[in-house]
Amino acid sequence: MPVDTVPVDQQSLHVRSVVAETHNDLLMAVSARPPAMWASFFRERWLPQLVEGGVDVQVLPVFVESQFRPEGALRQTLRMIECAHVLAEGSPDAVALCHDGQQIDEALALGRIALVLALESMPGIDESVELIPTLHRLGVRVASIAHWGRTALADGSGQDGTGSRLTSHGVEALREMERLGMLFDISHLGATGVAHVLEIATRPVIATHSSARALRDHHRNLTDEQLRGVAAGGGVVCVNFLAAFLTEDARSATIDHLVDHIEHIAGVAGIDHVGLGPDFMREVNEDLTPPCCEGFSYSGIDSNAAVPGLEGPRGLPLVTDALVKRGFSEEEIQKILGANVMRLFRAELGRPAHDRPAHGLAQDGPVEGRERPEPERPRP
Repeated sequence: MPVDTVPVDQQSLHVRSVVAETHNDLLMAVSARPPAMWASFFRERWLPQLVEGGVDVQVLPVFVESQFRPEGALRQTLRMIECAHVLAEGSPDAVALCHDGQQIDEALALGRIALVLALESMPGIDESVELIPTLHRLGVRVASIAHWGRTALADGSGQDGTGSRLTSHGVEALREMERLGMLFDISHLGATGVAHVLEIATRPVIATHSSARALRDHHRNLTDEQLRGVAAGGGVVCVNFLAAFLTEDARSATIDHLVDHIEHIAGVAGIDHVGLGPDFMREVNEDLTPPCCEGFSYSGIDSNAAVPGLEGPRGLPLVTDALVKRGFSEEEIQKILGANVMRLFRAELGRPAHDRPAHGLAQDGPVEGRERPEPERPRP
């Protein structure tokens, strides 16, 4: 990547950039508390981290753990969505739950963090695709249809050996999401399912937390062919920070491994199609199982192994610093940090199929760096 002729002030660049973080399971941690604590726990525990990390746009996935499936999946889905609304209402000076690009822009103009609701694998839906509009009415704007295993809609990446495409209900779910203006998330989807989606999708898709399989051969990462497919449709691939997906020896992962994945995806898909999807599991695990259990394993990966300094969102300025040192230009770094995701959100989020720019691309271009008002947000 070309190096700017003028030295880059990393701290200033991070502050001036829109930082969009497309996967943080903090709702799992917050909703595990009694409802009366939801707003205060978020404000005291998570909001200061987001502020310190310079996060401007935070996607909040609703992930339903196995103990709630199948009978309690829909109830837990609704409970976590309610949690998102409660925590937003509890910090109206600092965050805003947003349904489209315009609302995100309005939140940023007021110095607030824009929150976007997402579903991870839709276990509460099963075959009842007719419930997707209900969840859309509740504010959900991004969704995937599988996790590690099999669902009524598709197989997750842990089932790649089946070679399965989307089920008929999965195709129906994709069409319904496209109609409503919900972004389809291919992270966790099986390889054949990804190919199926890229074959039939009529709107851009997003990978909210996936890294490069060429650098770390794990089924959760995307191949170069998949990266090119997402880019060809106008979508964005947001790099997962989880150490186990960056290098085989997770305990030796460094920020250079992360930047390697960013650089590879930018080189294959193009600089306009890469973003950040950290998946800060270590911080979430600490909140769910205090004190955090050393060696905790999830689906065969060590989810407690984190890149030093990137255990949680407050470390995000380190990514900007590392990108500067690697030689990315200011414009490229701003695209990676959030401008690419914002372009996609502006063009697609909450916009019905009849009300969108041609080819799903924004008309006003990427987000430019800008001076923003310094909001009065709670500090630790």
